Amino acid sequence: MPATIAPVVAMTRLTLDRVSVEFPIYQTSARSLKRTALHTLVGGAIGSAGDSGRTVVQALRGVSLDLRPGDRVALMGHNGAGKTTLLRVLAGIYQPTSGAIHGAGKRAPLFDLQAGFDDEATGYECIQLRGLMLGIDRTVIQRKTAEIAAFSELGDYLNLPVRTYSSGMLMRLFFSIATSVEADIVLMDEWIGVGDERFVEKANKRLHGLIDRAHILVIASHNRALVNSLCNRGILLEGGRIACDGPLEAIFTAYNARQSA
Repeated sequence: MPATIAPVVAMTRLTLDRVSVEFPIYQTSARSLKRTALHTLVGGAIGSAGDSGRTVVQALRGVSLDLRPGDRVALMGHNGAGKTTLLRVLAGIYQPTSGAIHGAGKRAPLFDLQAGFDDEATGYECIQLRGLMLGIDRTVIQRKTAEIAAFSELGDYLNLPVRTYSSGMLMRLFFSIATSVEADIVLMDEWIGVGDERFVEKANKRLHGLIDRAHILVIASHNRALVNSLCNRGILLEGGRIACDGPLEAIFTAYNARQSA
């Protein structure tokens, strides 16, 4: 019999069609903001929104992109080029100002891990809350709670408010929750490093396993050794637009050329 493709693999896909994202700026002179932008030379373009005269930062401008199973994509570009905004659009956190995004497959955004946490909530309560924020069914979260708790190695601290945790303990908890669910699409803003040397080794193994089982990976990073080990495609962002999209070596060459120009 001919080989068949599992339905979830066939379904997994993310497509952006001329997506733009604008952030309005209030109580700021457009002229002074443009002057600041010229001095910093980073970030999206500054402009006006239509006839309103409202000043906006154009974080993404007409981005079209097609991601399919097997794509392992490295996002590159200077600070403010639009990498984090693009990741948040792909994750469904930001809605486009214009254009459209179409997708199928479960997404795991492994960035902004601390977003939405209540300092007064206990570790166990944070597991429940974060799971719901990630769109996980309550029964699934309850089933996974013991596994998450064991991986975090936080023991009785999970009964205490997270405001009593050290930064390292917080990252252990956030990482343990975020990587506990299988995903078709993994989205990362740099590699996640957590804990001491022993825990880092365990965390890296778990993270690599999650990535290996995913159908699509998108990671924003300039670490050449890292992206060479993970990725088969590169995208260079510049001023909120895709400047280049292709093999990694070509993207690194284009990025270095722009850095030295």
